[in-house]
Amino acid sequence: MPAKKSKKGPTKGSGGKGRRSLQGKSGTLPAQERHWYEGKQRARAAKRTPAGGGAAPARTERRRADSDLLVGRNPVVEALRAGMPATRLFIANSLDPDDRVTEAARLAGDRGVELLEVTRSELDRRCDSNGQPDAAHQGVALQVRPYRYWLPEDLLDRARASETQPLIVVLDGVTDPHNLGAIARSAAAFDAHGIVIPERRSAGVNMTAWKTSAGTLARLPVAQATNLTRALEGFKKAGLFVVGLDAEGDTSLPGLDLATGPLVVVVGSEGRGLSRLVRETCDLVVSIPIGGAESLNASVAAGVSLYEVARRRRSATE
Repeated sequence: MPAKKSKKGPTKGSGGKGRRSLQGKSGTLPAQERHWYEGKQRARAAKRTPAGGGAAPARTERRRADSDLLVGRNPVVEALRAGMPATRLFIANSLDPDDRVTEAARLAGDRGVELLEVTRSELDRRCDSNGQPDAAHQGVALQVRPYRYWLPEDLLDRARASETQPLIVVLDGVTDPHNLGAIARSAAAFDAHGIVIPERRSAGVNMTAWKTSAGTLARLPVAQATNLTRALEGFKKAGLFVVGLDAEGDTSLPGLDLATGPLVVVVGSEGRGLSRLVRETCDLVVSIPIGGAESLNASVAAGVSLYEVARRRRSATE
């Protein structure tokens, strides 16, 4: 009987494995010089050994339906600082390191978030498949879970437990996520305790809002209200004054004496302003005196109003 021919092919070489593999390819820093390398190794080791013991589950490269990508160096760092639930940190392998990239990699490694080095074209592709074809990812992207909204009553409890007078921003039908992100930045800058948005017909906390907020939404809670008017009534029963912003206001913003007390500032939508029911629920409707422009953008109006509230509060304590 003739001997069987061996099906074994050519013996595979090392492919540069071992010490030489750590030298990196052309145009890439050697692994030992990459500032995120040590954290990446820790993250991989953590994934190989599940907390409950036994074999680690099989990995899949397909993005889960319950995750999204947060892009940009500042938003990613702020999200990691705040402990936002994340699963992977993508870093472009041709990236020039800076302090934000270094901190993002360190925080991800400390939290057991998997670090993956990818090419810029691969990162572009992931952003595109994530619905962000024009995303300026700056070589960094964080895979995160969907945002978990607060309840209005929990946001009220947080405000009342604060050492400062409660200040809550309510958005009545603001549908542009860029405006939501910009308002979040102003709210955080002027010591607001959070934002309330309606459940329907409103911009939500998506990656555009995250990007525009420069990561502020990692620290500033956002609550969703099923019925915005009912939520405002609840704030009023708790002792907060509800002030709406509208070009046809009852009084001018600089004369807002209510600013030093517990306050809710309601910002109307980009087009029609305050809805009828919300306007009727407000204790007072104020306008911002302006010159040549017919009206102000919702985020600009919110920023101006919150600055005036902060200014009056500082003056009252001096």
